[in-house]
Amino acid sequence: MATTLYTKSGCPYCAELREELDGAGKRYTEINVSERPEAIPELLKITGGVRKVPVLVDGTEISVAPGGG
Repeated sequence: MATTLYTKSGCPYCAELREELDGAGKRYTEINVSERPEAIPELLKITGGVRKVPVLVDGTEISVAPGGG
């Protein structure tokens, strides 16, 4: 199953989650909405309109702002 991490530039919570995933050897695709604003509608659809990051989509499990955001 694919894992996607939605982030934004300068977000300390995003950096922390990225480090956790990297440390665990987890493969994921990162989408930085600061650099790719066209991905924001997709992010809002996934989160039910919540505009917070990080958002981790791991298969069918969605975590919005785990650890803060």
